[in-house]
Amino acid sequence: MSDSIPTLDVSCLYEHASNTPPASELAAKQLAIERLADSLRDALENVGFYCLVGHQVSQILIDRVFAATRAFHAQALSAKMAVKANEHNVGYMPVNGYVSRSSRISTSSKPNLVEAFFVKRDLPADHQDVLSNKRFRCMNQWPQAFPELRHDVLEYCTAMEQLCVKMLPVYALALDLAADFFAPAFADPQITLRMSHYPPAESGDDDQFGVAPHTDSSFLTMLPQSGLPGLEIRMPSGHWLPAPAVPGSFIVNSGDMLRRWTNHRFLSTPHRVINRTPGVDRYAVPFFFDATIDYPMACLASCVDDEHPARYEPVSVMEYMVWFSNQYDHVRKHDGDAVARPGVPS
Repeated sequence: MSDSIPTLDVSCLYEHASNTPPASELAAKQLAIERLADSLRDALENVGFYCLVGHQVSQILIDRVFAATRAFHAQALSAKMAVKANEHNVGYMPVNGYVSRSSRISTSSKPNLVEAFFVKRDLPADHQDVLSNKRFRCMNQWPQAFPELRHDVLEYCTAMEQLCVKMLPVYALALDLAADFFAPAFADPQITLRMSHYPPAESGDDDQFGVAPHTDSSFLTMLPQSGLPGLEIRMPSGHWLPAPAVPGSFIVNSGDMLRRWTNHRFLSTPHRVINRTPGVDRYAVPFFFDATIDYPMACLASCVDDEHPARYEPVSVMEYMVWFSNQYDHVRKHDGDAVARPGVPS
């Protein structure tokens, strides 16, 4: 097991061959992708996190979404509460809005010292899922005072979705599957952008986190660099390591859904957030990427054998998220406490 965060360069995914590339050029690109898949397998089997470089998401766009996040949270509380988060976990969640209940590893009973604005796929009012009030498939709630926020956020979400989709063949190869294996599962991916604001730690109690130790729910999470420390990762040795600060990179981790789908072959590594920079506000914009909302995720055949029988029955993204989102006060008010647990081993 490694006790550092590996760096994966994905620039080979963007190399464009000529109209009639020679066989040697195609073979070289395929070899580079296979080596990338080997590195991804090693990262997710042994660490659960990696630092992604070589992508083509514009830094200008990343800076714009951070600026939009700061502008949103600079509003008066009354303006933010006008788009208060609903049962779909879309909208604004105030500071101290939840305790990390759904994690396998959290022991903290203190609410998290963070406020956040959640955005999902921007569905129109006449979409059939909106009309039927399907869970996690509602319209977004956009603040009226910032029409430009919608434009910047949606452009960023599109760029991030494209990056995640481009990574899917690499994940498939890392799991000894055909490169196009995940295409049907991600025909209409479920996406979430969480625009978070962490006040300085001195604003809370001594034993209060920005986000207490937890694991993510997602297939994968991508976090751009914010310029301030705060994210810490629990390494295989058990110690907490600050996330590497590589300019222009994304910190990427696998979540509980991928851990479940791979029958625990890929890790879902605990991490926590605390803004220790005195007197300075920290902002973060993690992007969560999941399969189509109703897709039945059964343990992958390449991760099951006589020594490793399937740990789980198939579960959809929706079934898992109904349970996971129950940690949020605004969701629990809708569903109550008796939400079926979709089988998360201790």
